[in-house]
Amino acid sequence: MNATTRAQSAYGPTSGATQTPRDVEYHAFARVTGAMTAARDSGDFPALARAMYDNVRLWLALAVDAASEGNHLPPQLRAQIVSLATFSRPHAGLVLRKVETPDALIDVNTTVMKGLRAPNRAAPPQPQPVSTATPASAP
Repeated sequence: MNATTRAQSAYGPTSGATQTPRDVEYHAFARVTGAMTAARDSGDFPALARAMYDNVRLWLALAVDAASEGNHLPPQLRAQIVSLATFSRPHAGLVLRKVETPDALIDVNTTVMKGLRAPNRAAPPQPQPVSTATPASAP
């Protein structure tokens, strides 16, 4: 089970439309980030606690997937995901102890969401086969 599947099962069913793994991840981040923002803005501490828990679960799922041998992301990106996951858990604890606000977590998630919505980078140009056929001669 990869992070996309975990996020989908943890954060609810998707619509009937076909979604890419990036879409599923984006929607999981949007749901969690929206919950953190709403709880922060309303001062609803129980909702904030739930949002912190969901955010930690999301980042843990991503870190486990990024650290797995079958993950095909570039090594640097995988390391960044694990690093952000490592940051998110203790920061959530500080938020729950009212030492910090959730703003840093909201900012991180929002940045990730922007990256997930960015157009895919173009693949590097592929070498073209060299033709060994000779051009037809003119009459």
